[in-house]
Amino acid sequence: MNTVWKRTADKRTADKGTADKRVDRPRVRWREGRSATRLLASRALKTHRRAWASLFVALAMVSALLGGVGLAIGSAALGHASVDRYAAAPVVVAGHQSTQYTSKPWGDPPTTATAALTERVGVPISTVALLRSLPEVGAVVADDVLTVPGVRVDSRTAASGPADRNQVQDRAVVGRPWPAAALAPYGLRDGRAPEQPDQVVAGTGLGLRTGQEVTTATDGSYRVVGVADGPPVLYFTQDRAQQLAGHPASVDAIGVLPASGVSAQQLYTEVRHALDADHVQDMSAGRRAPGDSASLRVLTGDGRGSAEHLATSPVRGELLGMLATVSGLVLVVALLVLSSLVAQALQQRSGELALLRAVGMTPRQLRSSVGREVVRIALWAALVGAIAAVPAFLGLRRLLRDQGALPDGLELPAPPWLFTAVLVMAGLTVGAARAVVPFACGRPTGRPAEPGTARRITGLVLLFCGVSAAGAATLQNSDAAAAAAGTATVTMVAACAVLGPWIARGALLVLGGPMRRLGGASGRLAAAACTSDTRRLGAAITPIVLVIAFAAVQFSAGSTMVHAGAAQAARAMRAEFSVSGTGITAQQALRVPGVTAATDVLPGTVILPHTSAGSPLLDRLPVLGVTPEGLTGTLDPGVTAGSLTGLGQPGTVAVGAERAKSLGARVGSTVTLRFDDGQQQRLRVVAVYDRSLALGDFMLAQDELARHMSAPAAQQVLVATVPGTEPGGVRSALQRLDHGAGAQIQSPPAPIRLAVEGARLNSIMSTVLMAAIAALTVIAVFSTLALITVGRCPELALLRRLGASRGQLRRMLRVEAAAVTATGLVMGAAVAAFPLLAFTLTLAHSLPYLPPAELGLLVAVPVLTGFAGVLAPARRVLRRRAA
Repeated sequence: MNTVWKRTADKRTADKGTADKRVDRPRVRWREGRSATRLLASRALKTHRRAWASLFVALAMVSALLGGVGLAIGSAALGHASVDRYAAAPVVVAGHQSTQYTSKPWGDPPTTATAALTERVGVPISTVALLRSLPEVGAVVADDVLTVPGVRVDSRTAASGPADRNQVQDRAVVGRPWPAAALAPYGLRDGRAPEQPDQVVAGTGLGLRTGQEVTTATDGSYRVVGVADGPPVLYFTQDRAQQLAGHPASVDAIGVLPASGVSAQQLYTEVRHALDADHVQDMSAGRRAPGDSASLRVLTGDGRGSAEHLATSPVRGELLGMLATVSGLVLVVALLVLSSLVAQALQQRSGELALLRAVGMTPRQLRSSVGREVVRIALWAALVGAIAAVPAFLGLRRLLRDQGALPDGLELPAPPWLFTAVLVMAGLTVGAARAVVPFACGRPTGRPAEPGTARRITGLVLLFCGVSAAGAATLQNSDAAAAAAGTATVTMVAACAVLGPWIARGALLVLGGPMRRLGGASGRLAAAACTSDTRRLGAAITPIVLVIAFAAVQFSAGSTMVHAGAAQAARAMRAEFSVSGTGITAQQALRVPGVTAATDVLPGTVILPHTSAGSPLLDRLPVLGVTPEGLTGTLDPGVTAGSLTGLGQPGTVAVGAERAKSLGARVGSTVTLRFDDGQQQRLRVVAVYDRSLALGDFMLAQDELARHMSAPAAQQVLVATVPGTEPGGVRSALQRLDHGAGAQIQSPPAPIRLAVEGARLNSIMSTVLMAAIAALTVIAVFSTLALITVGRCPELALLRRLGASRGQLRRMLRVEAAAVTATGLVMGAAVAAFPLLAFTLTLAHSLPYLPPAELGLLVAVPVLTGFAGVLAPARRVLRRRAA
């Protein structure tokens, strides 16, 4: 070992009088240098365990977060819809539940965007006969899934009293043809199959018995002639179910059972070939039409579930995108946090590292030694975090399920390569820790103590990029604006980390005077300590800026949109009552004395094909279907051009002002929309309105939207009354219309709820993201400040020996903590303000909003953590008596 350092010293050291002469020294062998750095890393790791403890905790949390998110990504990638109704059918034929849009980006080949459809795409009824003609097919069963609204038990047949009626009182029940029960298979427990149009078989989940009568809100009464196994479903005859479904030319899906001795693979091959051949014949005869065999899927295995649960595919895709965003942000935050922690841990050893440089250790050897220390810590921390990643993943999956963020039928299995995925994420954590070492070793390896020009230029460039991204958000639509705001936040936080020393100097110019004047001896000590090392103060400020900026943007953006939407909804509502939960329609409500206008409200979604920088995009947007007659009496969308009366004409639409601006649409022009059943239509714009946050980007006539929906049941009916009408009389009359079925009649009216796909999932994942980042940054705040204070323990001990009292030192540390947290809060708020203002002023036309409770929590957590990180490590020194 001595030989190694002697050779290195001989190579690097020359007599001062001959410093300008080149002296040949023996080189250190590579293997000898490597052995030396290995030994140094081992000894230093044992000596500085306390300094590395903070890094260990942070690395363990990073590994747990990345591992949990990685497992969730793998689970979502392997996720599928459960197979329930078609478990006994090895092959299921269904329509393609997706739509595509192709365009040519600038300078690139044509690109196709794909979006899932949430309304069922039917299968031509002629396909049933085609499949029955195949020799490999044993049975073909056509299935229709429909919604039977307002089902209740006839009181004359409820022998056991109210309990029987309450089981199905005013329920929307799923209806299917009885032959389709064999696809599960569900068999009869009691009674027989339905033979007449007024006969049904009830699933055991409904709690009905043979002989009872049930009435529906729209189709009269039915007698229960049998009870079958399975979920709460009413089974009709094949013809009656097809009639109630409302699309006689198609069915929802076809279950195919094999003939004797035919395997599932053989059956799949023959069905696929038959459909393809039929498509070729249609093409040659010119009979191709929407919904023909070219758009049919042949499903087997787990894929059959997608024909049952239509919402699983779009939600799974959205979940994958959100998880990828979470993992990327966690990794970026982790790099910032780890770099700061490693730099502070090495700062405590600056004297030791400078000595090693003085005796001949090269910068490369020093970085190698420190890198080995960090890697050894990271390996153990990553393994601990990898173990914690499994319960983190299971907890996230349970949270999404319990909070209703995942649709029924979506299964998220644990990846079979679970441990491999966890180890990969652990390796990513180790790699991230090792990657920050060269940046953290800058000062001890002989670079200038003061931050250089390159660092300043880098910080200013990052700051400019962040401000530019915030400015770009003002020119985008909602999704692009949110992405630009997030990019601006990350970039500006990184700029603050690079410009930390200069930010600290600016803060001291503002706070230094008050600290000295108002803080007495403790304030002067605090000001002197902060001024002596602005790099240290900048490193303490960075994690606070991080947590404030990320949390403020994430929480305030969503809260602002909700708050602005609620304000628009309140201004748009003109009705005095809203009725929901029953089959009451606007036409029925208009017959109530005193009612002057009534509007059915049907929420839905459409898909808007458009391009951004030449790339194709398919955006799913909320729309509202309304009855045009008397609409202005119940709703005021804030029309700025045109008239809503034009919605009574077929093929028309009203467009929100922001969406019209982005599309270049005006009254009289046309917009192209794709409905969620895949059909595309050009609609003429008859009005432009301002309150799109509350009423959606498009407003259509209810009939126009309903014919593209599988179950077009109005969400609520808005009722406006003649001024001076007694509210109690109107409420009683509406209740009589409901026949005691439990209508929800509210005054003032309940707000309109738009059908926003994945809104619950987005809300929960945003909360999970902020919880993860907050936990990591809180640890970073505490660990960074604690490391700084630990490194100052000799300084505090010296001040005690020079006569400073414990109280003075405590007050000094409190003043420093106050300066650090105040600067971090101000800078974090400033960083958040740019993207937030760009986002909210563009989309909500309002200033950012944050509920008082969340605002208080956002401020309290960094302040308390900051004070704890400064004061807790100094307690041992302050307890000692002055020598």
